[in-house]
Amino acid sequence: MERTHTNGELRLSDTGKEVTLLGWVAKRRNFGALVFIDLRDRTGITQLVFDETLAEQIKDVRNEYILQVSGTVLERKDKNPKLATGDIEVKVNEVSIINSAETTPIIVADDTDALEDTRLKYRYLDLRRPIMQNKLMMRHKITHSMREYLDSKDFIEIETPMLGRSTPEGARDYLVPSRVHPGSFYALPQSPQLYKQLLMVSGFERYYQFARCFRDEDLRADRQTDFTQVDLETSFLSDVEIQKMMEEMLQKLMKDVKGMDISIPFPRLTWEEAMNRYGSDKPDNRFAMELQDITELFTNCGFKVFQDCIANAGSIKAVVVPDKASMTRKEIDKITELAKKNGAKGLVTLKYLNGEVSGPIVKFLSEDEIHALIERLTLKENDLVLIVSDKWRITCEVLGALRNHFGSLLGLKKKDEFSYLWVTDFPMFEYSEEDGRWYAMHHPFTRPRDEDMQYIDTDPGKVHAIAYDVVLNGYELGGGSLRIYDGAMQDKMFEVLGFTEEKIQENFGWFVDALKYGTPPHGGLAFGLDRIAMILSESDSIRDVIAFPKNANAKCPMSDAPTPVDEEQLQELHITITEKE
Repeated sequence: MERTHTNGELRLSDTGKEVTLLGWVAKRRNFGALVFIDLRDRTGITQLVFDETLAEQIKDVRNEYILQVSGTVLERKDKNPKLATGDIEVKVNEVSIINSAETTPIIVADDTDALEDTRLKYRYLDLRRPIMQNKLMMRHKITHSMREYLDSKDFIEIETPMLGRSTPEGARDYLVPSRVHPGSFYALPQSPQLYKQLLMVSGFERYYQFARCFRDEDLRADRQTDFTQVDLETSFLSDVEIQKMMEEMLQKLMKDVKGMDISIPFPRLTWEEAMNRYGSDKPDNRFAMELQDITELFTNCGFKVFQDCIANAGSIKAVVVPDKASMTRKEIDKITELAKKNGAKGLVTLKYLNGEVSGPIVKFLSEDEIHALIERLTLKENDLVLIVSDKWRITCEVLGALRNHFGSLLGLKKKDEFSYLWVTDFPMFEYSEEDGRWYAMHHPFTRPRDEDMQYIDTDPGKVHAIAYDVVLNGYELGGGSLRIYDGAMQDKMFEVLGFTEEKIQENFGWFVDALKYGTPPHGGLAFGLDRIAMILSESDSIRDVIAFPKNANAKCPMSDAPTPVDEEQLQELHITITEKE
């Protein structure tokens, strides 16, 4: 099957050439003595012309048949500017049917009307659609660009184990039973975290891997149970040096994949600043509508909710939504429900119309308070004001969710606009009231800032981590940190987290022992490859950039995985299934 060209390759300059093409039938059109067929492969479409001499040979040909044709390249009379090959056509003089095809259960075209689960059930057909092939080819360009950069900076690609041990403090593991060790289990990696740190102990200094990772957690549009991350680790570099290198890599990536020039260095926000301004630690800064603190305006307020909030050292913040004061009561109720869903006890809404503020709480506010509010928020005609009063973090997160909602509603999130930033100085620990203990915000091997170690015993909540996330368009694109490299600090970390010596040895003994033997200062980062591909391909779901993804119920509609297995297999693995009562 010697083809001379692909179906997206021929141009006017090829007129008169004798060519051989292969591909799938995308469309057939009959015009009396002439038949036109669009022949498709992954590179594009070429229009074929058949005359009556070949009518018998192609009479049964329909969509998705595979053809081999030979013919002459001609200039088209009716050019198609939508096709790269739209200036030419091929007059066919020989045709062979390589394979036939039944009527497909989905339309193999960009504008298919199939539901997502049907598309996933017949994923091999869905992936024939040019739009899907382009997404996966863009994913390849992304990996190629990143590899090029990392190789040029002396990183070494090293694979780490897929079968390891289960460790606490993360998401739920996927467990793999051992046949030769009855009752024992491997865990599929949630990340290569400990192995890549051990590679730094081993002296490789710069490592990377396109690592397959597995987390048994609920799925959403930007999350899968099994995913790929671009995993990096370096020795003897500061956090700023690592960030600079990653900025260069992403700058190259945007040029290679999108043809765009982006500026570096990226803007930097501390975690606290990001929460205060955007209500999120992964802020979307493509649009304004920043949160504004108005607590001080209501220190003597007659509104009891505000009084109680201030008395309990809470925070009152507002977001101004332009041109939405005309929202109906029903629409406001929906926004209030969204606020409650995100943790708010309630939502205060005010409207600025005809130079006046109106709303349910206005009767509790003085004229001075209303005037101060107008000035502080710089209110304009038809502005809608959303106010939340609660604990600082709840207030931030609720308004952050509402800000994102209106950002989408008002069309402020442009898919073809890409805005990178860093979020730094995350808290080292988070306290769980339910469990009565501290948890690591990132992981137990993150290095705290030296200047904050004075609080480690008395007030761990004041300790900040040398941690950093790179954010793109409101998505965490990658996260990393400098790591703990001395045993004493690692012991202190475990102490704050409430780990017993027995628990440390049981879960991490094999790792912490390595810290005794000359561990270099090191740090790294992991990017979500699927998420990068989703954003850069301007897709709505991560599933569109994964060849064979799971659906929202963590199932594969094509293979029906996961499925029960034979009793014989279970016995071999020393596993018994019990019915849930």
